[in-house]
Amino acid sequence: MLTRRIGGVEVSAIGLGGMPMSLSGRPDRDRAIDTIRTALDKGVTLIDTADAYSADDTDFGHNEELIAEALKGVDGVLVATKGGHTRTPDGGWGLDGRPEYLKAACEASLRRLGVDAIGLYQFHRPDPDVPIAESVGALADLLDEGKIRLAGVSNFDPAQIREANDVLGGRLASVQNQFSPAFRSSEPELELCAELDVAFLPWSPLGGMGSAGQLGTKFAAFAEVGEAHGVSPQQACLAWMLAKAPQVVPIPGASRPASIADSADAVHVRLTPEELRRLDG
Repeated sequence: MLTRRIGGVEVSAIGLGGMPMSLSGRPDRDRAIDTIRTALDKGVTLIDTADAYSADDTDFGHNEELIAEALKGVDGVLVATKGGHTRTPDGGWGLDGRPEYLKAACEASLRRLGVDAIGLYQFHRPDPDVPIAESVGALADLLDEGKIRLAGVSNFDPAQIREANDVLGGRLASVQNQFSPAFRSSEPELELCAELDVAFLPWSPLGGMGSAGQLGTKFAAFAEVGEAHGVSPQQACLAWMLAKAPQVVPIPGASRPASIADSADAVHVRLTPEELRRLDG
């Protein structure tokens, strides 16, 4: 497994996104556990979750508890969780970026994960009712208190990323934004992370691609490049992302063992400069 670094911690270059294992329509618990353990077998040492990954407000924390169960007795895995999103009874999403909420959310995540300190704690999404400096300031306090080892942010624009890094005194470890062949508007954030040497974690990196054989015409290039290498279009996509910068660590979501096994193998794909230019087009 190719490795990269998040805040000085070495992790697999492909992570596992836990979200699909806990939302509505999720797999049964056995298949979810098998998915996580397949990721470990493939060398994945980064698992991304969030307290809000659940069907609704009644099972808030579902994904964290699932991951904690799968990782019992396992060392060497960086678990990245998030706080700042809330869930509603109808399965909707809310925001709460107040420092007191984030600190309480962190304490609850510590309990669910069964750890003394969270490996990477991320502010899930800016709350328009709370200044960025106040929300991120809570992460700085959690770092200073030893409750979290690394601090990150998610769904931030370039100006917010710079502000977060300033508030954290240069200790921003990661930025998690949506980025995929279908959603490229986070390219400026990716470039800024490369400039600051901050890990960039694309969420939903395969979003919109569908399964093999069901790709839209806009993804034809990924299918053709993948075929040339004898791999899936999804592997070609992840290899393209990895080539963008050493700071990029995609976190494809999965709810089936076969899906994460395929994604993890993308680290073995080496694309040519010509192929990369084509996929950038």
